[in-house]
Amino acid sequence: MKNDGIYLEHILEAIKSIKAYTKDAKIDDFVKNEMMREAVIRKLEIIGEAARNISAGTKAKIKEIEWPAVAGMRNRLIHEYFDVNFDLVWETVKKDLPKLRKAIRQYLKAK
Repeated sequence: MKNDGIYLEHILEAIKSIKAYTKDAKIDDFVKNEMMREAVIRKLEIIGEAARNISAGTKAKIKEIEWPAVAGMRNRLIHEYFDVNFDLVWETVKKDLPKLRKAIRQYLKAK
């Protein structure tokens, strides 16, 4: 089984990819660009899956993250695939992922 550090690195790598995919993009670009949407959604699924596998002990040490919401996004994307709310995905990308990235980086740096 992978250790939590590896799962956290997977999350950081996925966030980095999403940032590259959406660089200079606006919400309208995201909604109109199927390839961008599919790539971002896949990386969000990876983030959610990695988050589900992180131990409760590590999650407790990174208190600023709402871990159930991170894993829940993955579940919504997979199970409600045809009803994905692109505005919500975009908001997650622009508001939530930077916070997640910062919290994980701070945790790994302090470790």
